Amino acid sequence: MSSTINTVAVLGGTGNLGTHIVRALLVGGFTVTILTRPGSTSPRPSFSPYTVPFTEVDYSSPSSLRDALQGQDAVVSVLATTVVQEQKKIIDAAIEAGVKRFVPSEFGVNTRKAGIERTRIGELLAGKRGVVDYLISKAGEGLSWTGLSTGLFFDPVHVLSNGLGGIDVKNGKATIIDSGNEPWPASLRSHVGRAVSEILRHPDLTKNQYLSTASFNVSQNQLVKIVEELTGKKLEVTHVSSKDIFKQGEEKLARGDYSAFVEFLKVHFLADGAGNALREEESANEKLRLVTEDVGAVVKGFLEGEGLLAA
Repeated sequence: MSSTINTVAVLGGTGNLGTHIVRALLVGGFTVTILTRPGSTSPRPSFSPYTVPFTEVDYSSPSSLRDALQGQDAVVSVLATTVVQEQKKIIDAAIEAGVKRFVPSEFGVNTRKAGIERTRIGELLAGKRGVVDYLISKAGEGLSWTGLSTGLFFDPVHVLSNGLGGIDVKNGKATIIDSGNEPWPASLRSHVGRAVSEILRHPDLTKNQYLSTASFNVSQNQLVKIVEELTGKKLEVTHVSSKDIFKQGEEKLARGDYSAFVEFLKVHFLADGAGNALREEESANEKLRLVTEDVGAVVKGFLEGEGLLAA
């Protein structure tokens, strides 16, 4: 059987990340179908000038899943963390339908990093680890897989607007965790889309592997410096302890508030000594023909659009 991939079914293809993946696949020459739940009220985005069919599928029905996956060479899952366990049923249906490659909903945190299962964020992502374990166990049944970690999503609107990056450009403030010197991997969503497309364009090169990519590594202090240089204004900087943020996350979790994931995500990437920057020898950028992007240029583009560049 040829390993070439032409047709791709995407689950979660209407979300913030899924739309970028779908468009990159279309640009890469793939024929894409988006699978949605029956009665889904999520808006169906346009991918003009491309035409993308939407197929409703009952994720709880093995026959519905199998029928929806007939004729698909690959499945890309961008399902939310809260429903990742559903992927096991989809994997079983993919095997029955003769799908060649499955890309699970990983992205973000590297769930295969040694020891992560003993961390709080690792515990919250145990479902994702379990899905990759399941794929590994099924590798002898004709379905190959590729996992992909991407670091934090670098969406300037959020990173520079009091989001995970801690920078609030419009209000001239920055909340820095510990020293602010810890480098962390970040990916533009468009970069993630290109990575998925390249994985499927080179199926033999990426078969049964867990890969890591990033647009760049950056620290909070680097972001502060870039913003100050481009705006010509100093930010009001406040330092907070990663231990205090972790404690806030624990308190939320004790109340059953799973938004605590954000606190644990900050600690995982931004705390001093976190050690989660993407090292060159671990990066799949070269394998996937991806270039390291310029964080300064990305920030400048955002600030220019907001009218915040220095005169």
